[in-house]
Amino acid sequence: MESCRGLNDTVLLLDNYGEDSRMLYQSFRSSGFTGPVIVIEDDGFFPEDVISVYQYFSGDFQKNSRTLGKARYFNQIHIPDYWEISASNSGGKVRDLYRERGRIFYAEPKHKRLVRVVDWMDEKGTVRSSDHYNRYGALYARTFFNKEGKRFCKAYFDGEGRETLLENFVTHDIILNRKGKVYVFKNKTDLVLKLLEELGAMESRIFFNSLSIPLFVSQRMPEGRKEDVLFWQEGAREDIPGNMQLILSGQSRRARTIYVQKRASYEKLVQLGASKEVMRPLGFVYSYSRENTFQNKALICTNSDRIEKCEELIKELPGMHFYIAAITEMSSKLMSLSQYDNVTLYPAARTKIIDQLFDTCDYYLDINHEGEIVSAVKQAFLHNQLILGFRQTLHNKTFIAAGHVFDSHEGMAAFLKRVMDQKEQIREQIDLQKREAMSEEAAAYAALLK
Repeated sequence: MESCRGLNDTVLLLDNYGEDSRMLYQSFRSSGFTGPVIVIEDDGFFPEDVISVYQYFSGDFQKNSRTLGKARYFNQIHIPDYWEISASNSGGKVRDLYRERGRIFYAEPKHKRLVRVVDWMDEKGTVRSSDHYNRYGALYARTFFNKEGKRFCKAYFDGEGRETLLENFVTHDIILNRKGKVYVFKNKTDLVLKLLEELGAMESRIFFNSLSIPLFVSQRMPEGRKEDVLFWQEGAREDIPGNMQLILSGQSRRARTIYVQKRASYEKLVQLGASKEVMRPLGFVYSYSRENTFQNKALICTNSDRIEKCEELIKELPGMHFYIAAITEMSSKLMSLSQYDNVTLYPAARTKIIDQLFDTCDYYLDINHEGEIVSAVKQAFLHNQLILGFRQTLHNKTFIAAGHVFDSHEGMAAFLKRVMDQKEQIREQIDLQKREAMSEEAAAYAALLK
């Protein structure tokens, strides 16, 4: 990575690359932001234009001929002779005869079975090490655990398998081997500052999303820069965090503004007395895939046969066609729904089929119990489907308007009867869905960069 001078005077510094961090990154990129996006906690599966603090110091895995060049499938991990790998859509296991010796954890989406982490266990079943793989199929890090199963250090490797960093979780020291020199950092904050120095970004302002390491980095940056900004992404809580109070009271050295990205959190902070002059609501910029076409087609994605009041809704709404998809085989209970003319089932549906269903259906019913698959609620939102759910089955409240959550199938059916075939009402409900999800225009983010 070359120096970032001339690209932008702002660095987006993210604590991790979870869902909210990813949405913040995408919102800035959609607004024309070209500056560096840096993530501290590494999971190995970042986009190419996102800089991992740890992997930055380990070199370019993409161009290294010793890596696979793509993410490793579950059966591509190396195991001793006579050991066996088994896997499902949620994870995998490695067995030595009757003993479990390894557990495989997938990157999202899990049904693709791409390896993110493998835990290795001793004869007693205690985890002794974890192998971390990135999106190029390279073993880029290994975590070591003591005999009690508590982690004590993590080593990072370059594409040739050479150790580049060693992080001690007990002392918090980090040792870096860099271009023939050895550096010892007291903590992660110092390591991030080293990265910013190498990128030529020490004069840049920091947009950050955590009150831990990113805030500490902001506080250590030189004076004379533009104001740093906190993007608060946590849910509502009963108090104002101590480090946030520093910003709200004007005692922070660099950050003066807070953008709160969850409606409930913003409303709670206002209730607790946070200043509206310092703190403002700001959602995300979403890239919508299609417009609603007002067809009476409802999609349900599930990996179990526990779909709340499904048969009752099918009977109550003969004018609605229900498309039910699973990435596994379906039970006889679920298959029996094929007796109804307004039901189409898709057992063991491939990604292409599920994508087509999101493109052709205009309603999404979040009514299945158990876990969510294929990030279905968010996908439905991005496809401008009108999303309805039961209070006891909701998987992702962010994308469902409060008025679209029901306690009974009678209430849901009555709502659907009222809006079906009513284009203007459907438009109004989808607009409400977007407002409650705090959907923003790219211009709102572009304004922050001026």
